[in-house]
Formats: sequence, C-alpha cells, structure tokens
Amino acid sequence: MEARALQPGVRIASFPELRKFMSIRILVVDDHPVVRHGLKSLLGDHPGWEVVGEAADGVEAVDKAGRLSPDVVVLDVTMPRMNGLEACRRIRKNDPQCEILVITQYDSPQMMVEALACGARGYVVKSNAARDLLSAIEAVSQHRNFVH
Repeated sequence: MEARALQPGVRIASFPELRKFMSIRILVVDDHPVVRHGLKSLLGDHPGWEVVGEAADGVEAVDKAGRLSPDVVVLDVTMPRMNGLEACRRIRKNDPQCEILVITQYDSPQMMVEALACGARGYVVKSNAARDLLSAIEAVSQHRNFVH
C-alpha cells in the first residue's frame, strides 16, 4: 500500500511504516510460573512491546487469546488440560491474524514441522531462547516465519 497525500505536506503512512510505531501485544503461555514470569519480565522490558496477559495451560490460552486479542502468542507445547499444539490450532482458527511463536524444550525437526502445520509462525527451542527469542517475536509479529 502506498502513502497518499491528503493535502500538500500531509501523508498517510502505509501499514508497514506505521507498524514500527505501534506496540506489539503479547500473550505468554507456559505451565511453569517461573518461566512465565521470566518471559513476561524480558518481553515487557522491550521498547514497544506489551505483555497483555499470561496463561498456564492451553484452555486458558485459547480463552485469553480470544478476550485479549494479542498480536503474538508465545506458547509452550507441553501443558496440562490442552497441549500447545491444540491450543495453537484453536487460536489460529479463532483469530487468523494472531501470530503464534512456539517455545519448547523439544529440539526435534518432527515437532517443529507439526507446530508449523498447526498454525505456528515460529519455533524456538528454550535452550536457544536467550539468542533467538527477541528476533523470533519481531519476525512473527511481522508475519514472517522464524525457526531456529
């Protein structure tokens, strides 16, 4: 989309130009409270990012994603009540614009393929999160794939 002139000297910026000025709304989902707290602290300190909520399982993730309309859901795979892959499917079905970044302990090509097939835009292994997490969120928030 190209910028259009309203009157001489006044322009409406295209969506990609506006995106850098808008905050990224993030929902953090992990069944371990310490992991959730750490992610929430790290992501909430990033300029322009806002952690709008957190969830401890897949059922809560689907509910909160529906109510909070995050731009990005950072989603663990192994959780009680509903695993992250099923939660991913349901979140994407309910809100196709919401992007999902799976963060997991499983360094498995098969798990990565399955997560992407469920609708995740990115996949980060927790052991690489210190290096990859911020770049991954930036990528998926711009509707680009990210795999470690």
